[in-house]
Amino acid sequence: MADKLVYSSKINKIRTFALSLVFVGIAIMYVGILTKKIPWLMAIFFILGMLSVILSCVVYFWIGMLSTRAVPIICPSCEKPTKMLGRVDACMHCKQPLTLDKDLEGKEFDERYNSRHYRRELKANKKHN
Repeated sequence: MADKLVYSSKINKIRTFALSLVFVGIAIMYVGILTKKIPWLMAIFFILGMLSVILSCVVYFWIGMLSTRAVPIICPSCEKPTKMLGRVDACMHCKQPLTLDKDLEGKEFDERYNSRHYRRELKANKKHN
C-alpha cells in the first residue's frame, strides 16, 4: 500500500509550534521545581521556562497578524472556508494541496514554490532549456 503524503497548512504548523513552546516552557519550569534545593539552578529553569512561554505569546501574536492578511478561500474538496499563505498551501481541514497561481495548477505540490529563491532557479532553468 502506497503512503499518501499529508500536507499541513502553514498557519496550523506555526500554531502547533507556538503550542509546543508553551508545553516546553511549563516542563522546564517543572524541572525547576525539582531542583528547589539549589536556588540559582531553580531560578535559571524558571527564567528559561518563562522565556519559552513569552516567546510562544509572540509567535501567537505574529501568526494572528499573518492570519488577518491570509487569502480566505473555499476548499474545492471539503467545501469549508480556509486561509492560504503564499502561492501554495494546504487546506486547514482536509489537507488538500491548494494554489491560486494558474502557472502551478496541475503540477506536483511542493512547498518550495513559496520561496523566491526556488522560483528564480526555476525561471533560470526554463531560460536555459
